[in-house]
Amino acid sequence: MRIFRPIGRWLYDRLQLSAVVDLLTKHKVPPGAESGRSAWMYVFGFSVLVSFLVQIATGAALLSKYIPSPQSAHESLEYLTGTSLGAFVRAAHYYGASAMILLAFLHMGRVFLTGSYKFPREMSWMSGVVLLVVVMAMAFTGQLLRWDENGIWTVVVASKFVGRTPLIGRELSELVLAGQTIGGTTLSRFFSLHVFIFPALILAGVGLHLFLVYRNGVSEPPEAGRPVDPRTYRAWYAELTEKHGRPYFPWGLWREFVFAAGVVGLIVVLALVVGPKGPGAPPDPTELATDPRPDWYLRWYYALIFIKPRGLEEVVMVYAPILVLLAMIGLPLVASRGERSPARRPWAVLLVGSVVIGFVSLLVLGYRAPWVPRVDTQPLPPSLVGATEGPVHLGAALFHAKGCQYCHQVLGRGGIYGPDLTNLAKRISPEEITVRTLIGVRDMPAYRDKLTAEEMSDIVAFLTAIDSRRAAGAEGRLELQESSR
Repeated sequence: MRIFRPIGRWLYDRLQLSAVVDLLTKHKVPPGAESGRSAWMYVFGFSVLVSFLVQIATGAALLSKYIPSPQSAHESLEYLTGTSLGAFVRAAHYYGASAMILLAFLHMGRVFLTGSYKFPREMSWMSGVVLLVVVMAMAFTGQLLRWDENGIWTVVVASKFVGRTPLIGRELSELVLAGQTIGGTTLSRFFSLHVFIFPALILAGVGLHLFLVYRNGVSEPPEAGRPVDPRTYRAWYAELTEKHGRPYFPWGLWREFVFAAGVVGLIVVLALVVGPKGPGAPPDPTELATDPRPDWYLRWYYALIFIKPRGLEEVVMVYAPILVLLAMIGLPLVASRGERSPARRPWAVLLVGSVVIGFVSLLVLGYRAPWVPRVDTQPLPPSLVGATEGPVHLGAALFHAKGCQYCHQVLGRGGIYGPDLTNLAKRISPEEITVRTLIGVRDMPAYRDKLTAEEMSDIVAFLTAIDSRRAAGAEGRLELQESSR
């Protein structure tokens, strides 16, 4: 080991590492940010950076095999997924991106709740908002690089969204698609954005963010009754950290390392146990019967678009996102002073709680996607229908063949877009069933030109004959028979 000491001293001197060591050992953080339970709320920002480093490492590995061309992109990903190491790297890249986005939201939520965006850290918040947008954009461009059916149609739908922008909608749509239709040029553009442009912007933004944190210091834990006054804050903060603060290393850094190590460990476990996402079916631009769904971080927006009231398309797709982004960027400009403690800012707690509840609710709804017909649902077996011939049996078969079962459940089977029709006869008369089916109700299409009078009669016979209690007993007997085989 002695022979390495001169080499180490030479590198330490020539690389001027003393400046880095001084930065870590002499830079002080305020009390409460380095010890106690409150110190754990400061760990999210460092973990976002570590997750980004995971993305760089796994992305560089994927570049060695990924071919960004329409003819080979999907095939190259299938090849990677077919190997143990390739599947692990792809999965780690996906879960690393998910961790990066989730931790960025947690970090921003903590900063907002503790009022850390106030003077003198306004630029830290604003640069963080821009970084979040770029991170989301980079994750979105990565979805197309899978070059599967879901990926290309998700981008096509996104181009339709931005196409609704007044005055410049057409230009924005063509900017997203790199033309009027999706193709090889689109893939090349998304590849360049995902691999070169967005990572470079993130590195520049992270550099600015860290510089601002170093110059302005880490915000102290908020305390009720201690508002921020721009006239005296800098002098007060300098005195606080000088008298009561402790060096960032090791007192502030070890918690961040522990938490970040846990994040990396979770990414590795998920990559090994769950595996990579996709690719799905190869893209087929001629296939229009698709249901593109974005990854989880945009799935809430996917749900919001479907549940919005009619006539508000431009508001939800264009104006609302722009207004929210402008409000987030402008927040520290209109609220740079005053109380930071959540106890004195109940509106902030209420806002964050509402956002979390809304996000989770929309996310769950987006995964359930009740507006999507369940075309894979199977016809009801005779044991549930209670008949093997006659109008009831024919009505059950027609109920599935005509697509009614895709949107409506009967006896626990079918889609969830429309109401459950089990025991429908107890709620409305056979005549009303016929009228509603033939003329249509709300989002349900009219079937007067799709059903003959005899077919309509058979479906009504089936719906009026369904008895949930009798069918539940038949279901239990059927399961018992299958288990005994």
